[in-house]
Amino acid sequence: MDPRYCIVIAGPTGVGKTALAAALARRWNTQVLSADSRQCYAEMNIGVARPTAEEMQGVPHHFIASHSILTPVNAADFEQYALSVADKVFQRNPLLIVTGGTGLYIKAFLHGIDEMPVIPGLIRDRVRALFAREGLAGLKTAFPTGDRFLEEGEISNPHRVMRALEVQWATGRSIRELQTGARVERGFKTLYLSLDLPRPELYDRIEARVDSMMRRGLLDEVKSLVDRKDNVCLQTVGYKELFEHLEGKHDLSRAVDLIKQHTRNYAKRQLTWLRSVEDVEWFGPGELEAITERVMQFTGLAPVQP
Repeated sequence: MDPRYCIVIAGPTGVGKTALAAALARRWNTQVLSADSRQCYAEMNIGVARPTAEEMQGVPHHFIASHSILTPVNAADFEQYALSVADKVFQRNPLLIVTGGTGLYIKAFLHGIDEMPVIPGLIRDRVRALFAREGLAGLKTAFPTGDRFLEEGEISNPHRVMRALEVQWATGRSIRELQTGARVERGFKTLYLSLDLPRPELYDRIEARVDSMMRRGLLDEVKSLVDRKDNVCLQTVGYKELFEHLEGKHDLSRAVDLIKQHTRNYAKRQLTWLRSVEDVEWFGPGELEAITERVMQFTGLAPVQP
């Protein structure tokens, strides 16, 4: 079988991954697999910076508006979806571009994830009901003392906390005990690239993007989803702050400031994740030519378009 190659374009939110990934895909006449845990939901658009048709540059993109918030997707679901997409793309092209800011999804696709127990529906319903009643704070107090997830896990992410609590209630064990980190070998070679910018420039981009979202109608988008505000998919930056505004907790200016602050915090966490990944190569978002040269060197494949 001819070699197959996956080029990952990672990086913090707002850095310019979408444009660069689409430009690379055009040069090799291939497709893009998104690894964003929120852009996949059809009901969420402006607040998750879902790429427009113009931004996708005519390149086929997968995992964009492909699911509903009524059936939340997890990393295991993404792994199977992504492997199916990759198989279809590789039948026509030896190169696939993967881009997104959800590090766990990228890891699941490249190396697999640890097998987790099947969660009974009754336990899942109990956890969701607890979250609807008491929010993130209520979930955290439901863990037994000493559960490692509370010290080592992503405790600001409601989806992760709910999953960890489901495992705890179903097995009596911490989800961290089941996460071995074993790697599955895939049938392709991976070049893992990450984009970055000096902090002031990145934060300026983030703030400008939030302002643009507000001008484009983010508040109206959030209003259209207010009946579903307890949905776990909507407990994310850009939505939760405006739900709180609509509940009277903040004025609009304060809510926008919080979106900017929380987005900067998210970008920091993404960069922390990326610095822990082995063999990541760093570039700026404007270095298309340098990245093209690196892809050519790694794959031996010349671009089919300039």
